[in-house]
Amino acid sequence: MSPLPRVATPAVLALGVIAVSFGAILIRLTQAPSLVIAAWRMILATAVLLPFGWAKGRRLTRRGLGLSFLAGLFLAFHFGLWIESLRHTTVASSVVLVDTNPIFVGLFSLLLGERPTAALWQGIVLSVLGGVLIGWGDFALGGEALLGDLLALLGAIAASAYLLVGRRVRHHGELIPYVSTAYGVAAALLFLGLGVFPGPMVPKGVDWLWISLLALGPQLLGHTSFNWALRRLPASAVAVVTLGEPVGAALWAYLMFGEGIGPVQGVGMLLVLAGIARALSAVRL
Repeated sequence: MSPLPRVATPAVLALGVIAVSFGAILIRLTQAPSLVIAAWRMILATAVLLPFGWAKGRRLTRRGLGLSFLAGLFLAFHFGLWIESLRHTTVASSVVLVDTNPIFVGLFSLLLGERPTAALWQGIVLSVLGGVLIGWGDFALGGEALLGDLLALLGAIAASAYLLVGRRVRHHGELIPYVSTAYGVAAALLFLGLGVFPGPMVPKGVDWLWISLLALGPQLLGHTSFNWALRRLPASAVAVVTLGEPVGAALWAYLMFGEGIGPVQGVGMLLVLAGIARALSAVRL
């Protein structure tokens, strides 16, 4: 492997974390229903990607295409569940719980024959523990917050399946055809979901701005960066890196919404960063 990929991988992962950390904030700024946000986020991202996918001229294998459709299914469930959770609980709690996915990725990886190393497990434990501390105050809230927490946890399971499938797909084709297909499938499923539930099917007013920024930043820069890394790193390592999201999201929530960061949350942030460093030390970047 040339020196350039070794340098590029940490930089791309850092870009991904920074981009996705804005996701929860932008969602909180919108007034549109959760499913409208999720659907149009994916529709706009797919619209940007498709011309590049066609221009690339490289297609997925038949197996890769099937796995891409499956990844898109899991991605649709992930966004539908997670975005709805933000309507019932705080940014910190929702992001922390949805980012417990490294635990599920690690467990599922055992079944798929890609065993995380001891150092990776240590990184997972440190990061998830730190994430729990970041959102600690939310777990004492009432019933509606608990509903949001449950939705976020289910979103974590869906995100885990999405990462694991993506890891397999990245050996059956190029990045842009894969993400174009997966994002497109998620967009189609979420849009079909809009027809099932009563309510508006398109955003209104300034919501177009926030959802466009969601598509360009957290989706195209954030998720695509993580999908790029899946060809080079185990899914469990990429999942741990995504736990940098609650650190950034909690900081932005403090600045924009006044959601406080106490000493316990500060310790949690340090643990998350330590866990990411420990996990990445176990893999070859």
